[in-house]
Amino acid sequence: MAYTFGDLRHKTVAQLRQIAGEIEHEAVKGFTQMTKEPLLKGICEALGVEMHEHHDVVGIDKRAIKLEIKELKKKRDQALEARDRSGLKSIRRRIHTLKRKIHRATV
Repeated sequence: MAYTFGDLRHKTVAQLRQIAGEIEHEAVKGFTQMTKEPLLKGICEALGVEMHEHHDVVGIDKRAIKLEIKELKKKRDQALEARDRSGLKSIRRRIHTLKRKIHRATV
């Protein structure tokens, strides 16, 4: 069975030891004495699974939003130099809103 790091991370030590018992690899040698962290690291190494989860943005165009944030940052700098407080506040709120939009769409 193909495991992901997220699947393995949520398993108990007993379940991880059971998985390690089915694997013939140097990284899981002595698995009965290992605690969760070294056991998880050894299983990931033996199975060729990366030790972190990948996050993807779903449902929005991240690139377009990042370009818009970049443009707004230029406008923000201009508003700072011009001492336009009301414009500055609206630009900062828009940047914050766009960053939150990306964060909410991240899975």
